[in-house]
Amino acid sequence: MRSPSKAAPPAMRADARKNYEHLLAVARKIVLKEGVDASLRDIARKAGVGLGTLYRHFPTREALLETLLRTEWDELIAKARALEGAGAPDEALVSWLRDFVAAVRTYRGVVTSMTSAFADETSALHASCAAIRAVCNQLLVRAQTEGTARNDLDGTDLFALVGALAWIGDQPALASRAGALFDVVMGAVFDGRALPPKKTAQLRPAGVF
Repeated sequence: MRSPSKAAPPAMRADARKNYEHLLAVARKIVLKEGVDASLRDIARKAGVGLGTLYRHFPTREALLETLLRTEWDELIAKARALEGAGAPDEALVSWLRDFVAAVRTYRGVVTSMTSAFADETSALHASCAAIRAVCNQLLVRAQTEGTARNDLDGTDLFALVGALAWIGDQPALASRAGALFDVVMGAVFDGRALPPKKTAQLRPAGVF
């Protein structure tokens, strides 16, 4: 499966590319601070361009989000492919899911946009979300085949569960519980068996949860 990401237009002039990259850098800074519902008008104003220029590059909010998340999507897809044939299936799945939740939490509120994109094939986020869900499902199937993950879940179910965990991490009153709840959910995924504390600690990247 190839990544659905699209590069900036190759025929873009040097000055136009510079302006595009500046606009994207400003958008990234604002969305990191304010979340995915940040004002597009404010992004254009702070980048020193007209709103029409922003829409010419990013016709929809979802198109902007897809571009902002492109690096994270590519890295997640590459890691999933690497994990498919490496290590224990349960460890591979947990490691990838932790990285996924961390990536989704980069921009507050993006999990809601992703959920909507799954049901909307016209969304600029749809192809990326479908690709991420597909590699998630492949790792799940591998763990199920090895008998470590329960068989009454599919990729859509698992994606919904980790999406909910990402949403919890966005909530100030609940964020401190996100790590513990991740472990609870993973225990349920693996036939109700809680992950050993030592294994859980090894799989959690520094700074996540």
